[in-house]
Amino acid sequence: MLNKKRVSAHDRILCANLINYGTSKIKGGSGWRISLVPAAAPAAVISIGSLFLPDTPNSLIERGFSEQAKQMLRRIRGTDDLFEEYGDLVAASEESKLVKHPWANIIQRKYRLQLIMVILIPFFQQLTGINVIMFYAAVLFKTMAFGDDSSLMSAVITGIVNLFTTFVSFFSRRKLLLEGGLQMFINCYRNFNGNQAGTTGEGHFSKTYSTLLVIFICIYVLGFAWSWGPLGWLVPSEIFPLEIRSPGQSISASVNMLFTFIIAQAFLAFLCHFKFALFYFCGWVVIMATFIALFLPETKNVPIEEMILVWKSHWFWSRFISDDDIRVGNAEGNP
Repeated sequence: MLNKKRVSAHDRILCANLINYGTSKIKGGSGWRISLVPAAAPAAVISIGSLFLPDTPNSLIERGFSEQAKQMLRRIRGTDDLFEEYGDLVAASEESKLVKHPWANIIQRKYRLQLIMVILIPFFQQLTGINVIMFYAAVLFKTMAFGDDSSLMSAVITGIVNLFTTFVSFFSRRKLLLEGGLQMFINCYRNFNGNQAGTTGEGHFSKTYSTLLVIFICIYVLGFAWSWGPLGWLVPSEIFPLEIRSPGQSISASVNMLFTFIIAQAFLAFLCHFKFALFYFCGWVVIMATFIALFLPETKNVPIEEMILVWKSHWFWSRFISDDDIRVGNAEGNP
C-alpha cells in the first residue's frame, strides 16, 4: 500500500515537471503563475482515488468486520489456509486495544529498536540529497551549461526515471537499500567534485560533460527511486506491533517532513557558502548503508506479529527482546 502511495508521489513530481516545462514556453513571464493552477489536478486525482483503496485486514479486524478481514487476507495470501495468521491478527488487535498510553509505551526498552529505526531511516532518506535534486534540478542543470528550456527538460527526465524505477522496490528490502546506497554514493561523488565544479559556485562544463552529468544524475535518482525512496516509508511501517503502530508511523512521517523542510530551506544558503563542498553529503550515504548492513534485518514477507522473532535472532537487537516478550507474543497468537 505504501509503495502505491510512493508511486503516487512520484506521479505528482513528474506532473509538476511537465507542467513547468510546458508553461515556460508562455511569453510575457506569466507562465509560473499558470503552472500553479494545474497543481490542483493531481491532488484531486489522489483524493478521489483514495476512496477506492481497500482496507487492510488489521484495520477491518479493529473495526469489527471479521468476515471482510478474512476475505481481504485470503485475497492477499491467495490461500484459504489462514487460521493461524488470522488468529495472530485478532490477538494483536485485542492486545492493542488494551494499550492506554501508546506514546508512553513507545519509549519502553522492548520498543527502543523500532523507535531508533523510524527516526534514523527517514532521517537518512532525506540526507541522501534526493530532495536537492528534485527541488532544484532546473537550477542545478542550468549551472551545468544548460539553457532554461534544457534544464527544465532535464528535470522532466529525472522525474520519469524516479517514477518508473519505483516499481522495483516491490521485490526486496535490505538488499535494495544497500545496493541503492552504493549506487547513489558512486554517482553522487562522480557528479559533484571540486576539480570540475570549481570554487566559484558556477560550473563550467563542456556540452559532452554536461550530458554525462545528466546521465549520472539519472542513475543516482534511479538508485534512490528503487531503494531509499519507497523503502524509507515502507520499512518503518513493517516493524511496529499494532499496539504502538500509530505513534510509530507518526514519528516516522514527522521526521521525514521535518528534514524535508530543513533541507529545502537551507540548501541554497549552504550552496552559496560551501560551493561544491556541500555535495560531499554523499558521505552520509556511506554511513546509512553501513547502518542498514549492520542493524536492519530483512522484513519482506514477515508478518507484523512475527517481527519480534526476527529481532530476537538479530546479533544486536536481541538484547532488547526478553524471553518473556516472546512467550507473551506466542500465547497471544494462539486463539
